[in-house]
Amino acid sequence: MKRLILLLLFISFFSFSQNHNADIVIYGGTSSGIAAAIESSRLGNKVILIEPTNRVGGLTTGGLGQTDIGNKQVIGGIALEFYQNIKKYYDNPDNWVWQEKSEYKDRGQTKSSVTEDAMWTFEPSAALFVLNEMLDTEKIMVFYNERLDRKEGIKKVNNKIKHIVMESGRKFSARIFIDASYEGDLLAISGVSYTVGRESNSKYNETLNGNQPNILGKTLKNKISKNSAHHNFIFGVDPYVVLGDPNSGLLPYINEGGPGIEGEGDKGIQAYCFRMTLTDHPENRIPFKKPDNYNELNYELLFRNYESAKGNIEDMYSYGDPLVPWINSPMPNRKTDTNNQKGFSTDFIGQNWNYPEANYDEREKIIDLHRQYQQGLMWTLAYHPRIPKKVRNKVSVWGTCKDEYEREDGWQNQLYIREARRMIGDYVMTQKNCERIEIVNDAIGMAAYGMDSHNVKRYINDLGFVENEGNVEAPVEKPFPISYRSIIPNKSECENLVVPVCLSASHIAFGSIRMEPVFMVLGQSSAIIASIAIEKNISVQDLNYNKLKAILIDKGQILE
Repeated sequence: MKRLILLLLFISFFSFSQNHNADIVIYGGTSSGIAAAIESSRLGNKVILIEPTNRVGGLTTGGLGQTDIGNKQVIGGIALEFYQNIKKYYDNPDNWVWQEKSEYKDRGQTKSSVTEDAMWTFEPSAALFVLNEMLDTEKIMVFYNERLDRKEGIKKVNNKIKHIVMESGRKFSARIFIDASYEGDLLAISGVSYTVGRESNSKYNETLNGNQPNILGKTLKNKISKNSAHHNFIFGVDPYVVLGDPNSGLLPYINEGGPGIEGEGDKGIQAYCFRMTLTDHPENRIPFKKPDNYNELNYELLFRNYESAKGNIEDMYSYGDPLVPWINSPMPNRKTDTNNQKGFSTDFIGQNWNYPEANYDEREKIIDLHRQYQQGLMWTLAYHPRIPKKVRNKVSVWGTCKDEYEREDGWQNQLYIREARRMIGDYVMTQKNCERIEIVNDAIGMAAYGMDSHNVKRYINDLGFVENEGNVEAPVEKPFPISYRSIIPNKSECENLVVPVCLSASHIAFGSIRMEPVFMVLGQSSAIIASIAIEKNISVQDLNYNKLKAILIDKGQILE
């Protein structure tokens, strides 16, 4: 009898510990999810933040230390607070370990002026420290390593989410839910409409959506978009295993067929990569290692791209560093935020199309393949004899960092998910919004980056050479407002869900909006929407926008 009582008590305790209630539950500890959690707490809500991995911050703590935004002046609220806290972090001399503060020179769009109270470049470890410190000042329950049960992990009653369930069995109930994940897994199992891939230009009367094989494109206002002119192979790179022999088969990762019809939609996803955190400091550097499963054929296009150069390799490309296929943006402490550039680089083009809707095991395989590809790429550039010596000398001084990530090899776990699912909500942001042809009157934040897409596929052109397709680099003349209706589902689908990351936007509009500081802005705005809905006991679709606007402004959000 005693044993039975003890067993029942254990079961009761276990069941209790598996059930959690809050006012607001946020799925996804991205920068957006953290901003949402902080604002939810400040507004007096009981809030739970669920992170599927062991590290919060998403790309902000996963290598993207070069803040892409376009115009820093439109970043306010908690997002700006984060960058101000980054400056305070680096004002502490103890945080300059591998170089003197005076030695660090940031550059580009996010260069901080002497008079600024914010800093826009940072190490992943600095971002993690700052974000955790901001979380720790609030009453927020954070759950790590909890993945949503994507088959049966949701209960809806009267068109509202009652609770969600993790693979562990933990159940989370709330009045309002926020999906702040990069993948949009919660919105998907909630029965909310979404899309994956590129819409046709005709869908929303755009010019830069769908297939983009043209060298140059045009915006709706007839501005030039540099499409396949950038991030492409030099002329004359042969695509076949045996040079000039189509019967030998295509080299790896080249799509059969041509580029597709210009402007036609498809299920193509712009390429992913790891935003590498590299260092050239000998005491902190882990040299690039040849992967165990290294396949030289995977890099044959890279060899041929260098070998096809006419004259000096320094003249191969007219932009960036002509010797190396990367953008190596300097971060503090002799580190970098290293990103894709040119025809064959860190982007694993065309190998992520299944990722958005893949199950967890399949996603892990895709992530591992991306890491293996990129590890092999870096070793090849640094040490392979077919790479020009000038290039090898430049690359081999770099390596991953000993002091940044949990993995012994210095590689991060966070893949750069540039896009996945995109909700189809009450309002779809499109190219017209980016160009201010249509200006919404219910702003919850601003975007300012150019309309940007990385390459989607690799194909054989009409001349029989290899070429990349999908790159778009189109200007946004002025910041533009993002609609409140773009982060909420249709009321007929779900009344208590807000989606600040996988928001309702076309592929090309999302390419402008998808910046980490903007995600933070939208995360904070999501929390305010959720709080008003709770206070008024209404659906997230039924807010009085004027009241919402007043609170947003009071909280420091920039709306025009």
